[in-house]
Amino acid sequence: MIPNIFLHSLWQFFIGFIFYYPLFMSGLWIIGAIYFYFKNEKAVQTQLIPPLRNGESWEGVSILIPCFNEGENAVETITYALNVAYPDFEVIAINDGSKDNTLEVLLELARTNRKLRVVNLAENQGKALALQAGALLARHDYLLCIDGDALLDKYCAHWMVKHFIRYPQTAAVTGNPRIRNRTTLLGKIQVGEFSSIVGMIKRAQRAFGRLFTVSGVITGFRKSALHEVGYWSPDMLTEDIDITWKLQRNGWDVRFEPKALVWILMPETIKGLWKQRLRWAMGGFQVMLKNIRILFAPKQTHLWGLMIEMILSTLWAYSMMLVFGVWIASLFFPVGFLTPDSSPILPDETSVFLIGASLLQFAVSRWLDGHYDHGLGKNYFWMIWYPFFYWFVNLITAVAAFPQVLFGKQKRARWVSPDRGAHQQLLK
Repeated sequence: MIPNIFLHSLWQFFIGFIFYYPLFMSGLWIIGAIYFYFKNEKAVQTQLIPPLRNGESWEGVSILIPCFNEGENAVETITYALNVAYPDFEVIAINDGSKDNTLEVLLELARTNRKLRVVNLAENQGKALALQAGALLARHDYLLCIDGDALLDKYCAHWMVKHFIRYPQTAAVTGNPRIRNRTTLLGKIQVGEFSSIVGMIKRAQRAFGRLFTVSGVITGFRKSALHEVGYWSPDMLTEDIDITWKLQRNGWDVRFEPKALVWILMPETIKGLWKQRLRWAMGGFQVMLKNIRILFAPKQTHLWGLMIEMILSTLWAYSMMLVFGVWIASLFFPVGFLTPDSSPILPDETSVFLIGASLLQFAVSRWLDGHYDHGLGKNYFWMIWYPFFYWFVNLITAVAAFPQVLFGKQKRARWVSPDRGAHQQLLK
């Protein structure tokens, strides 16, 4: 039999990992995000558009909008896209076999807007192939890809294109999505997520050199770089994560631009949120398994940090489930190496550090994204509860997703109409 002292030490190791890993990552995100702000954001904070340098000019942009059952959102989304202040652009809306009136809405808009072109795919092909169809027909090398419910900021394209003009090795620039629907508890909590988690992580990762993923809802691409890597993969559930890794593995740079704003709708039901986060988790694991061999490739050392973080996050989720399961079992059956009061989840003195780190993280994120999203202060009370919600959702979806990816059969990723929550006027 395994001695109780060994099992107790192993238990303490898991408890320590569960506690210190999120604490360490929170500190890393805060430090990286602050560094990014002072290096990249502070100097341009008051600028409406980035100034051009000698010899630079605003080159043309193609705005790609793949649509599947977007009849309710298409008019608003395309109207915003057509109203961007950029000097030379076109809008390409791709109807990907929609079952509603999306195609009719798009064609009616195209009749009165010469900058709008409509591509119709008779059968649903999935977002990856819809984007590729739009990219192949685009007149310009710079592509700005948004979702069918996203509302572009008037000067978003300027901030995207700046990176392509100034840095020839830049293949993609991801923007800064902001939540529109904030009337429900889930909506308010996700406002905190996109500030203190998504925005902060992207700043930190960019400060350390590489991004885990661009935002599928708002990203600019250099078409020649996409062509080099074979465009988006149609069999990946999260084409945005996959294309990010494909580009970076081929030596291209991927950047984050916080001033490239877009306003989006998010799920406001538990069912809708679960389906979205499970898909995200499964897509992340697909990318992890597809790229894990980079750990044995000396030429891919620039991506080792991201891969190790992905592996540790997976181990953290399963460690949490293991520890929690053992503790629950100890309430009903004798477990020699622990007592029922040695709970991994009940508050104790270590909780002070986690709560303090969370409050600091939210305060920093409130300061950073408060420059672009003036409604954050109203949601701060809800934001401070987000870590519990975030860890729980990530934990459950990670545990559920990994075996599905590991043992499931990979096939074409098709569209599924998401829960977009309650519509609300654009917040500014």
